[in-house]
Amino acid sequence: MSEFEPKIVGFLCNWCSYAGADKAGAEQIAFPPNVHVVRVMCSGRVDGQAVLDAFAQGADGVLALGCLPRDCHYKDQNYKALQRVEVLAHLLKATGFDSRRLRFEFVPASGSAKYRQVISEMTMAVKQAGPIGGT
Repeated sequence: MSEFEPKIVGFLCNWCSYAGADKAGAEQIAFPPNVHVVRVMCSGRVDGQAVLDAFAQGADGVLALGCLPRDCHYKDQNYKALQRVEVLAHLLKATGFDSRRLRFEFVPASGSAKYRQVISEMTMAVKQAGPIGGT
């Protein structure tokens, strides 16, 4: 039996987090290949339905990455995204869903090392949680 490799959907802010991911790639920084990147103009555009849809379509984990505090190109939308993810995580946990499967982080455009760290931590956490449904 092969080791479980989770499928993780990552919603990355165009201005910061996506740029950090791009920089990590350009610097050839090694990180797990488990995250399928979805580029969004702002992490504030990630709503609960998008997260639920990702899980419904087979994701084992969902990650939302936004600009650093006070650095959002759309004022405070990164804070609103953080609040949305926290509320959704609380609701999912109340239904028995493992909270390690959903995460929000601030990753700057210059954050190639931070991007690698977050991707590695999320991949490990979802591996530990196992496949959804335990199969």
